[in-house]
Amino acid sequence: MVALKNYIKAMAAIVVNAVPLVSQEVGVMVGQVGVMVGQVVERHLTGCHLVLITTSRHSHVSSSIIRRWNGDMEAGVIVEAGPVTSQDQLDHLLQGQDQLDHLLQGLWTDARTTCRGLVLDLTSNNNTSHILEFLEMSGLWKLPETVVIAIGGRAGVRAVLLHHSLRNTVHALYLALHHDLYLALHHASLYAIQVALHNASLHISSHFGTSVAQRPKKQAESSSCVLVYRRCLYCNTGEPDVQLVHRCFPTSPTLPMDHLFHEQFHNLLGHKIKFSSMIFFPYMDYRSNNNEQGSSMTLVDSLNTRLFLDFARRLNVSFEVQEQPEHSWGVEKAGKFSGMMGQLQREEIDVCGPLAPHNERIKVMEFLNVYKADMMKIVSLKPTSLPQHLSPIRPFSGELWVALLVSVVAWGTTLWLQQRVWQWSVVGLRVELSAALLYSWGALLQTPPTVPSVSSSGRVLVGTWLVFCVVMITGYSSSLMAHLTIVGKTTPPETFEDLVSRENWKWGIESYMLNGAVILYFTKHSDPVVKEIYRKMEALTITEALEKVKKGGYSFLSMNYFISITVASRYADKYGQTPFYISKNEITLFISFGLGFRKGSPLFPRFEQLVQRLVISGIMQHWTDELVAKRVRDEKEAAQQDHSVLLDNTTHDDTFLVYKIGNADDNEDYNTM
Repeated sequence: MVALKNYIKAMAAIVVNAVPLVSQEVGVMVGQVGVMVGQVVERHLTGCHLVLITTSRHSHVSSSIIRRWNGDMEAGVIVEAGPVTSQDQLDHLLQGQDQLDHLLQGLWTDARTTCRGLVLDLTSNNNTSHILEFLEMSGLWKLPETVVIAIGGRAGVRAVLLHHSLRNTVHALYLALHHDLYLALHHASLYAIQVALHNASLHISSHFGTSVAQRPKKQAESSSCVLVYRRCLYCNTGEPDVQLVHRCFPTSPTLPMDHLFHEQFHNLLGHKIKFSSMIFFPYMDYRSNNNEQGSSMTLVDSLNTRLFLDFARRLNVSFEVQEQPEHSWGVEKAGKFSGMMGQLQREEIDVCGPLAPHNERIKVMEFLNVYKADMMKIVSLKPTSLPQHLSPIRPFSGELWVALLVSVVAWGTTLWLQQRVWQWSVVGLRVELSAALLYSWGALLQTPPTVPSVSSSGRVLVGTWLVFCVVMITGYSSSLMAHLTIVGKTTPPETFEDLVSRENWKWGIESYMLNGAVILYFTKHSDPVVKEIYRKMEALTITEALEKVKKGGYSFLSMNYFISITVASRYADKYGQTPFYISKNEITLFISFGLGFRKGSPLFPRFEQLVQRLVISGIMQHWTDELVAKRVRDEKEAAQQDHSVLLDNTTHDDTFLVYKIGNADDNEDYNTM
């Protein structure tokens, strides 16, 4: 009994004296954690924008990291965001939008750096959810290239690395401390008792054996180990997962840098990419298996289909292609998009397209320029021969005829006035006004009457007029010969200005185009001509529009690829002649055309790299030309086999044939874009 009392007293004394020893051991481990974080910064984040966020107001780990950053290590810009310890702090930030914007601007933005690093001190086990919620609110998901390093307990590894706020983060590490060390950072006395028991057991091993002394030693070895976990985006059959990459001890804190960050996106292990689209040939084409929304579809050869096959082969990915339920690219209202862009904004899909970029869309997507932008063309009736009975007046324009008539009257009047003044001053013959006018007109017709002038000044005036007549007659004769040799044609409109300037001329566009980037072009354009085009524009189907075009006085606005294929395949004879004229001038509605990725998508840089190779090598343009030619051939064959399409009532008008299409409603299936 006395021995037991003495043992208890000895244990109590050792526990009291063990607190400095515990602090010393904890300090060693905390220092080693700072060393490991410093190794990552020196190797991958030198000169970068570094952010430190803690869950404790007085964190030993954060202090160790800051001391190393302020030492001889080269760092870029260091931002200590401070502790996020409670939900009240988050609510306070959300209520003060100006304060939040100021914090986020300093948190991620700095013009002096091109890379970012984030260190999370999660050694307080009560506030992890608050700090992760803060990361989601701060927009970390928009910055996939940010390197994230978290320090915390082993129990929170998966909860942190697989949190929704890190869904786009490519490189994320978690330094997992042993449970004993983790608790010791906040409850040093408890850890001191464990060490005290260990030291006491060394003194009484002769009374109770060596097993008591061995257990704390093993526990100390276990507690001195730091496990390093890595977040991998696509290692779990294409889904995110957590991997243990290294174990660190105080005696060997060096990390294997070559194996920490090796996500190169060469093999995504079957990762499924959700893609939303609409028919817009040659960029995208498919056939719906039924008329229900969200039904399965069969892809048809197009640029997107070829890209899918190429990406699937190179990256080991699969594509889940969905038809856009609203058949709309999307319009913004109060910051929220509808249609395809709305799906992307809500992160219901990963990629969408084809589409054109503009200021509102860029805010909610990453745009990848893939294709050559399609241009708008004006489709009108093919030029017809001008009436032959008007050939004598076509050599001169209307303005020139009016100017010539005015010149005849003005010269005749001048000659008459000059002769009247001469008559008043010197008695002489009188010249009538009618005689002067008839002479000026007769000289142009090369049959002038007798010269009415009797003075020297009158003869000079007549000589000048005769020279003028020679010039005008020569120009008229040569131009008349050219017009009689080559039959003149009407001039179809080439630009918006031509459409607006023509009297009683009308134009239309397909209704499906009056949304997305096209409608923004017409509604937000400052040019009054474009505004006038939009004001008088009619929305109709392509079949209705082309029927109106054939009647004359009407033009149809359409995209180049689509209308060229339609006219060449459905409205051309075996010689390639059509009743329609497609303008040579191109109207640029948007500068580029491509795919939209959800904001912060980690796949965007890899897809951009692959696409640029296809564009620079000329493969994309080759594919485009090949698809257009193939579609024209297929549509011609389909039209020949379709006996409901008849080419009758053909009339001949010098250089082209005008066709009348029967049952043209069959063309309405081309309006599904």
